[in-house]
Amino acid sequence: MADKIAVIKTGGKQYKVKEGQTIKIEKIEGEKDKKIKFETLMTATTDGKEINIGKPSLGAKVEGKIIDQGRNKKVLVVKYKNKTRYLRTKGHRQAFTKVEISGIA
Repeated sequence: MADKIAVIKTGGKQYKVKEGQTIKIEKIEGEKDKKIKFETLMTATTDGKEINIGKPSLGAKVEGKIIDQGRNKKVLVVKYKNKTRYLRTKGHRQAFTKVEISGIA
């Protein structure tokens, strides 16, 4: 039997995942080792023989486990206007959740 892959939607983005894969997504609430389900847009086998496409989704067919909560490296945002002595610098650290995909139904 071929492995399954899926396309999930979370945090306004879509991710192509397979079982056992670890992904970094936008922060979602939850403690470490908590199980979560994702809205699934499509599932398929890696050989392409079985494909299920949702209209617009298939429901919560992908399950994952939260591994870590954290924040990315700092990104500096600089505003500058020439010849007017205007310079503003601001830093931002985006929060993330690291999730391991445990099952695709």
